[in-house]
Amino acid sequence: MDKFDRAILDILQTDCTRSVADIAERIGLGSTACWRRIQKLEESGIIDRRVALLNPQQLNVSVSVFAAIRTNQHNAAWLEKFHAAVGELPEVVECYRMAGDTDYMLRIVVADIAGYDAVYKQLISIPGISDVSSSFAMEQIKFTTGLPLQYASFGG
Repeated sequence: MDKFDRAILDILQTDCTRSVADIAERIGLGSTACWRRIQKLEESGIIDRRVALLNPQQLNVSVSVFAAIRTNQHNAAWLEKFHAAVGELPEVVECYRMAGDTDYMLRIVVADIAGYDAVYKQLISIPGISDVSSSFAMEQIKFTTGLPLQYASFGG
């Protein structure tokens, strides 16, 4: 990855609808060379996918809830069932396995507290969950999908 690749990634993770010609002009490359670099970044998996970011307020899912889940089950069969159950809940937009007192942390988006209560009831029905502790976000201070690029390796 070199400075051109990082510049391409910086532009695309801000606005992936930009044309190859526009990106090429901004970074000082020819369109064909820029297109080839984008293709290489996609083929290598550095560009995972291109998506549209939706406005949660416009879609009436502006309440973010962070649910800390604890379990005493850590065997492969339970993990598979838990992952499948969480995967079927569209309100769960992020799920992380944690170190420390919390086993899993979920970010859940809903319209209101009643919406969260419905999700909560589904979560506690999963066998093996011993505790679900929820925190409601009062204000979103920072949100970005952009990754820091200064750590990306040069040399390729």
